[in-house]
Amino acid sequence: MRLDKFLKVSRIIKRRTVAAEACSGGRVSLNGRVAKPAAEVKAGDLLSIRFGEHEGRYKVLQVKETVKKEEADQLYEVLSEDAVLSSERNAP
Repeated sequence: MRLDKFLKVSRIIKRRTVAAEACSGGRVSLNGRVAKPAAEVKAGDLLSIRFGEHEGRYKVLQVKETVKKEEADQLYEVLSEDAVLSSERNAP
């Protein structure tokens, strides 16, 4: 499944266009590499997302085309969710 679609289906990011923009902007990493919106996601992959003042790390548990809102959090495991300090964001 495409990365932008997974982010939307799992409800990590609520809108697919916002997910695609985050990927295109270099704010999403898949298995340690900056990922484009069309990157293929599969179970076991590790996601890192910098969004606003927050950074989240997630492990993909399963990939499904559609899920109910109540079941969306079963697609991934939260490894960490932290606030990013402004000095860390500006580091090279």
